[in-house]
Order: sequence, then C-alpha cells, then structure tokens
Amino acid sequence: MPYTTIEYEVNDPVACISLNRPAALNAWVAEMDDELRDAIQRSLADPRVVGIVITGRGRAFCAGADMRVLGELSAGGSVERSYPGSESTGDFDGRFTYLMSVNKPVIAAVNGPVAGMGLGLALCCDIRVVSPETLFLTAFSQRGLIAEWGLSWLMPRLLGPAATLDLLWTSRPVRGEEAVRLGLANYLVAGDELQQFAGDYVRELATKCSPTSLAIMKRQVYEQLHTGLGDAERDSQRLMWESFGRDDFKEGVRAFTQKSAPAFARLS
Repeated sequence: MPYTTIEYEVNDPVACISLNRPAALNAWVAEMDDELRDAIQRSLADPRVVGIVITGRGRAFCAGADMRVLGELSAGGSVERSYPGSESTGDFDGRFTYLMSVNKPVIAAVNGPVAGMGLGLALCCDIRVVSPETLFLTAFSQRGLIAEWGLSWLMPRLLGPAATLDLLWTSRPVRGEEAVRLGLANYLVAGDELQQFAGDYVRELATKCSPTSLAIMKRQVYEQLHTGLGDAERDSQRLMWESFGRDDFKEGVRAFTQKSAPAFARLS
C-alpha cells in the first residue's frame, strides 16, 4: 500500500519505519494504524529483516493523538471506537500491544518528545533507545483522561507502581537520562547517533544471534509476564470512552489549546 503518514525502508538486516508527520510532531491519526501494521507485516514477510526500528521524522517521536481529533471529541463530536485491535480478545493483539507478538525485535529510536498514545507505542516496542533530547510525557491527567492503551499494565512492570503513579498523576516531563534510570528506556546515546545505534543493535543481533532463538525468547518473556494485559487494555478502553464525556476532558483540551491553567472540579 502507498504510505502517506509513515516511511518504510529496508537496509539488510534492518527495517526502519519512520512516523512521517513532522509538521504535526508526528501526532497520531487513524491512517497511521493501518500503515504501521502494513509495514510491520512487510517486515515479517521479508527474510532480509532481522529487526525493526521505529522512529519519527523531524524533532519528535510522536506527540500523541492529533489535537484536532481531541478538540472535536471535547466539543461533543462522535468517537470512532473501531480501530485495528479494538475487537481484541487476547493479550497481545491490541492497538499497539500486537508489537509484543511480532516475532522479530522491535526497537524504538525515540528521537524527541513522545506523549500520550505515542508513549503506548514506544512502550510496546521491545527496546527503547533515547537521547538527552528525548522527552517522555503522559499528559492524560491534564486532559481529564486516564492511562490508555495498556499503560496501566506496562508501566508498573517497567518502573514499579510508585514511579508509575508519579508520572501518570503529575504528567511531569522525563528526559532521556532519567528515562534510562527509571527503566522507561534501555540506552542513552547522542541525538545524532540515535538511529545508527538502533540499527547497529539489530546488526549485532543479526551477526551473532539466531533469529529463531530471538523469536522464541521474546514470546517466552511476554507470555510469561502475566496473562492479564487483555483485561487491562479492555478496561482502559471502557474508562477512556467514559472520560471523553466528562467536563474534565473538555477543560483539559481547552486549557491545552489556550495555553492556560486548567480549572478541574475538586472531588467532594
């Protein structure tokens, strides 16, 4: 299929998928779902590909959902509940969690800011390589939303529950060095070396390791972690649909677009 929101390139043994909406900080739109999945399937069918690198064009990895879509939702627009993985009944076939079932290593080269659902994408990759300029943001609490796309399952397994709640509650920015220290990322390299490092990681695997062994070990690790990811993602979807209808969501989007402090209602 022709791609309009991503770029796809294979340089044996690396397949590189680049989110390609740099003017919008690679904010997520529906077309990206189909195009990313198609590129992943091409990578799986290509014997040249040992590992897959996902990155972003321009200065961001992915700024989360496109704010135009969120603005329409906060104004009372209809929400489209159908997307790849929306009918998921398993642990590893959701919107981004399917990456955990891909039988080749998936490396996120997080080249800049990553927020919201972009964080879900990054954390569903197997390895994350960051630079000092990388910036992780959760943002959900400031939009009147909740931890989506299985993050309430993924983050505690990487960071522990206390660090997870801290980041989800405060939405404070986490830069590359701290991300590695917390466990959000695996490697810290200079920004201009990011993609080279990620590609070299795959090339090292291709040179020294059995692709079959890599595939089996990946399946072992994820399947043996826990069997509750499907329930966690489905519950987060239900809570997300509910949060779209709350005043806090409207206020969160208003404050963001107007660059002002939000005035959320207090709990009684």
